[in-house]
Amino acid sequence: MNLLLIALAVLTGLLTGATFAFLQVPIPAPPDLPGLLGIVGIFLGYKLVTWAGLGVDLLARLGLG
Repeated sequence: MNLLLIALAVLTGLLTGATFAFLQVPIPAPPDLPGLLGIVGIFLGYKLVTWAGLGVDLLARLGLG
């Protein structure tokens, strides 16, 4: 993992969140910890299935891909 890329992503998120708060508009993300952890869970589940080599090409099965 590129540490610089991670740092820039966090910095961008902080600046974006600060801008939303300064302008007093709701953020386009879950505003509480359970919602945030749900997003982390989705990411980890995706990585786990990818790592395990599991999956079905749904678009191909439907004839769309």
